[in-house]
Parts: sequence; C-alpha cells; structure tokens
Amino acid sequence: MDTEDPKYDRLLLTPERIRIISDQIRQVATLESPLGKVLSEYQRPDGLLISRITVPLGVVGIIFESRPNVTFDVVALCLKSGNACVLKGSRDAHFSNIEIVRVIQEVLIKYGLENSVYLAPSEREMLQPILDARGLIDVIIPRGSQSLIEHVRLHSKVPTIETGAGIVHTYVDKSADLNKAARIIVNAKARRVSVCNALDCLIIHEEILDNLYRIIERLDTEFNTEIFADNNSYSALKGKYRDQFLHESTESDYGREFLSYKMSIKTVANVEEAIEHIHEYSSGHSEAIITEDKEQADMFVDRIDAACVYVNASTAFSDGAEFGLGAEIGISTQKLHARGPMALEALTTYKWIGRGDGQVRDEISEGSRV
Repeated sequence: MDTEDPKYDRLLLTPERIRIISDQIRQVATLESPLGKVLSEYQRPDGLLISRITVPLGVVGIIFESRPNVTFDVVALCLKSGNACVLKGSRDAHFSNIEIVRVIQEVLIKYGLENSVYLAPSEREMLQPILDARGLIDVIIPRGSQSLIEHVRLHSKVPTIETGAGIVHTYVDKSADLNKAARIIVNAKARRVSVCNALDCLIIHEEILDNLYRIIERLDTEFNTEIFADNNSYSALKGKYRDQFLHESTESDYGREFLSYKMSIKTVANVEEAIEHIHEYSSGHSEAIITEDKEQADMFVDRIDAACVYVNASTAFSDGAEFGLGAEIGISTQKLHARGPMALEALTTYKWIGRGDGQVRDEISEGSRV
C-alpha cells in the first residue's frame, strides 16, 4: 500500500500505538459506570415516586473502515456500559480485526461474556444483513468515510447515529498572537493528517496576510504540505512557500476533507466572513478561532454550529480520550441523542420507573376517552 494513502496510517499498529490503546482501555476501566444513574426523580402528590435512570442501549452495531484500534475502543466502551456489540470492519483491516477479537475473546470466555462481542465477516455482502437487523441490533454507528456514512444512513432499517466526516477550519483573526497561531496551525494540520479532526482549511484575516508564511512556515519546511490558496493568500505566499507545493485554489478545494498533507487557505475581511465561509463548507465536526479579542471569540463560539468549537487551541483535541472519556466510539456530528466525542454516556439511554403502593389513576369520567 502507498504510504501516502491515508489508509496506511489508519491501519498501522506500532508498539507505541498499541501502548496508547492499552492505556486507553485501562482508563475506561477506571471510569465510573454510566448505568443506573438517577437522572431525575420526583414524587407525585399521591405518593407515586417517578424516576428516570440510565440503562444500556442494548446491541450496538459498529460499521467502520480501516482503523483496527476502533475494535479495542468499541469493545471496551460497550462492555463498560453494559452493551453487546456487533463489529463490521473493512477488508483492509480483516486480519488485524480477527486477531484482536481473538485476544479479546480469550479474556471474555473466562467471565462468560464471549457472546457480548461478535465480529462479522469483512465482505461487503455482509453489510446489508446488519443494516436489516431491526429487532436484533438496537443502534448502528458508522465510522469512516462520508460515502460509508451516507450508505448506512440511506439503507439501514436500524436507527443510526452518524459520526460524520471532519471538514475542519481554523480562523486566524487580525488580533491573533502569531506564535500561538503557528503552533496551533501546525499541530492541527500535521500532527496526524489521516484523522477526522485534522485541519483542512486555514481562514486568515486580510490584515495579517504579510504574516501568513510565518504562521505556516513549518508546513513548508518540515512537512511538505501542499497549499491550495485563494488569490490574496497565493500572492502573499508566492516567492516564500516552495513553488512545487503552492497552488491556486479552485472551488473544489473548499469543503474538502483532505486526510493528507494538503490544506486550503481562504482570506476574509472579518470574523463575519469567516463564519459565513464555515457555515457554507463545514461538516459540523470541529472549528477553531485564534484571537486575542474576547468579543470576536464569543461571537465565533455563539454562531458556529459544530460539535466542537475551540478558542486559541488545536482541533486535534477533538477526541474522547483527550476529553477525559477514556476512548470514543466516534465523533457525532448530528444533534439527536449524542454530539461530539461519543463514549460511555452516549452508549446509554434511560427508562422511567414508577414506584408505588397501590396507586391508581383517576377513573375515566363519563364521555371521556382520555
């Protein structure tokens, strides 16, 4: 496989990555159980006690591409939250997933929990039976490319929670601290380009274009990052950024999840234009502003409609482990049930409990049907 292909990085399991996965599983184990929590409780005048408590979703189906670490994360989170899981990985990670589940089952068998985890065959033909399994699977969560998510959304008979693609922007305001901006932009773009929280589009205020190269210099000199720049930013970078990595942008370079060492740049006159650009092209995943102006920051936070919004920080923090959740099933970009990094709490629902002592509801009055 081409090492420039984002799949290569997603599939890679190095000793260091395995150590990180192990640490995250241990962190999940130490977290408080999300089950049986009393979310609300009140007593009616007749003495009936009404409670709302957390319970597992049931059987969670995870459809995912490439990343074998998802198998570890899903199993750990589902076990901790009292759920069973059905895993459907891609052919790219077929052998890794088989071996990972084998190791997991060795442990589960000791506790009689081997039926709580099922790995479906990786062939594409096995996807639709999972999507049709209403009554057997309670919820399906697709994690992967936009095409996979769209396919599951359109063809699933089982309720779904979308973990959308990350089309990520960072706006550098005219008041930005340039040293902060350089650190944040490089981290957001180059820390790990194949992940959904990686930066795709840098938006920059026109009054600081003269400092644009200073902000992205390391992307040029250290990371060989291709830049697709609009007219103003292209002119500001011409002669500074290496020619072979500097291109004039087209419309198709915006609203694009690159998943590689590529990034677009958009020049704006103010924060309102930055917000408008994000509204037009964002996937609702993670967005950021770099500014020393609190009023501008507050406007950005209030008006940006995304699962995660940052002020003077890298979008690379959009991750369940970084949010103190231990690990994540994915990052939900929808608004029903869960939004942002999905972990233990998102794998629960609730039910109502009524505890009484013989109470009955008032009898139906004559002529009433209620």
